[in-house]
Amino acid sequence: MREKVTRLFVAAAIAEACSWLALLVGMLVKYGPPDNELGVKIFGPIHGGLFIAYVLLVLAVARLHRWSLLATVVALASGVPPFATLAYERWARRRGMLGVDRQPAREVAPVG
Repeated sequence: MREKVTRLFVAAAIAEACSWLALLVGMLVKYGPPDNELGVKIFGPIHGGLFIAYVLLVLAVARLHRWSLLATVVALASGVPPFATLAYERWARRRGMLGVDRQPAREVAPVG
C-alpha cells in the first residue's frame, strides 16, 4: 500500500505540472490574439482536480513516510507555482523521503 500511494504521489506531481502547462497554453490562447476560451474551459477543471489529488496525496505520503511538518508544508506549497511539484518530487526522491534509497556512494579507487 505504501509503495502504491507513493507511486500515485509521483504520478500526481507529474500530472499536476503537465496540467499547469496545458492551462498556461489555454490562458495564452484566451488572452492572446485568437481570443478563444476553450482551452481554459477544458484545462481549468482538469488542473483543479489534479491539484486536489496532489494535495490529498501529499498528506497521505507525508503520513506514511513520516515527513516533518516543514517538508509537508513545502510539498503543499509547491502545488501553487507552475512546475514546482516536479522539483519537489525530485528533491524528495534524492533525499530518500519517498522510500527510495539514495545512490550508494562509490568506493574510491586508487589512481596509478
